[in-house]
Amino acid sequence: MAVFLLVPGAWHGAWCWAALTPLLEAVGHQVIAPDLAPVPAGANPLPLWARQIADLALAASAPVLLVGHSRGGLVISEAGAIAPQAVRKLIYLTGFLLPPGGSMQSAIAMQEAGGAPDYLRPARGRCLAVAPEAVGSRFYNLAPPEVAAGAAARLQPEPMGSFSAPLTAMPDLPRAYIECTQDRVLPLALQRAMQAALPCETVLTLQADHSPFLSMPGALAEALLALP
Repeated sequence: MAVFLLVPGAWHGAWCWAALTPLLEAVGHQVIAPDLAPVPAGANPLPLWARQIADLALAASAPVLLVGHSRGGLVISEAGAIAPQAVRKLIYLTGFLLPPGGSMQSAIAMQEAGGAPDYLRPARGRCLAVAPEAVGSRFYNLAPPEVAAGAAARLQPEPMGSFSAPLTAMPDLPRAYIECTQDRVLPLALQRAMQAALPCETVLTLQADHSPFLSMPGALAEALLALP
C-alpha cells in the first residue's frame, strides 16, 4: 500500500481530487487530500502551507508519495525539505518545479514575456481571482462542460503572496513529473523548460489540460500508479 498526499494548486481545494481519490483507494492505497490552511492577508503562505503538509506527511503511516498540482509544486518542494524522511517521492503534476529562489511570478513572467497573465483579477483580502470568462478555456478546456462549470463555481481567491514567494529549498529526493500537453495555464514548453533545469527520474505524459483530475481522472490514476 502506498500513501498519496495530494496538494491542490492555486484557487483549488481538496474537492478537486474527488474523482481521483476513489480510483486510488479502490486498489488499496491511502489518500490524504487536505485543504490548505487559510493565511492572514498579506502573509507569505508558502512556509505555512509547507509546514502543514510536512506535518501530515510525518503523521502518515508510511513515507508519502507527495503530489503537487501547479502551485502545489512549490508547496511539496518546501514540505519535502522540512521532512525528507517522510517523503518517498515528489510528484509534480503539471506543477511548478523551480530551484531555490524561484517563484511562480518569475516563472510566469518568462512565459508571459514579462507581464502578468491577462486572466487574473484583483480580489478582496490582497488576493487574486481568475476572470470568470477565462476559467473554462484556461483550466478545464478538456473537461466535460458540466464538470468545468461545477469546478469554476468552487474556485477561491488565491493570496497574492503565493505568487511572489520564493522557494527556499529543493530537497534531495526522488522526483517525477506528469506533464500535460494541452495545458493552457502552464504550457508544455514551460513544463519542459522546468524539467530541463531540474531533471526528474521519471516523466509521464498525458494528453490533458491543466486539470486532469477533472478531465481524465482515470488516466491520471493510471499514471500515478505507474510511478515506481
